[in-house]
Amino acid sequence: MSLIQDLNWRYATKNMSGEAVSSEKLQTILAATNLAATSYGLQPFTVFVVSNDEIKTKLQAAAYGQPQVGSSSAVLVFAVPLQITPADIEAFINLVATTRSIPVEALDGYKGMILGTVGALAAEQQQIWSAKQAYIALGTALAAAAEQKVDACPMEGFDAAQFDDILGLTAKGLKSVVIMPVGYRSADDATAQYIKVRKPESELFHHLK
Repeated sequence: MSLIQDLNWRYATKNMSGEAVSSEKLQTILAATNLAATSYGLQPFTVFVVSNDEIKTKLQAAAYGQPQVGSSSAVLVFAVPLQITPADIEAFINLVATTRSIPVEALDGYKGMILGTVGALAAEQQQIWSAKQAYIALGTALAAAAEQKVDACPMEGFDAAQFDDILGLTAKGLKSVVIMPVGYRSADDATAQYIKVRKPESELFHHLK
């Protein structure tokens, strides 16, 4: 199927069957998430893939009882750092140098730019900036799931503080910002029959030629 067909097929699944997503399909979704665009390529987020039933049950309670969390095959929890430190940026620069086989000194200008922008932000501003990058990755994950014919539901409707406590994120220097349960739609999920509603393209897009 084409990307447009895949995106027409997907919807925010509200109830899942409990059927497990194969490791191959899940890995494809995660690989696409890893390849998502982020500013500077910094990837200032971590994705926790929760498939443990006991933990999913706790997360469902912290998501106001929404069934797609507990009935999913796995819940992807996108978490951002409480603070991006100079050491984090240094580690990223070292990764770039190693991956591209170039001297780390050749990246001094690049490092200085990141330190002068992201590194200069207050911690709260860094968290907001990091969350924007996580949402870009979320969009890529949604498209990848649709391509794999895996159902998904992007969600902000959860108690982030409870999620952080359940997953021990604060101790890891992280906070949850958005989640994405993945699995397969339940036969009794009525929302699967809803017609997709979108603005007309003529209203959404304005071409300046």
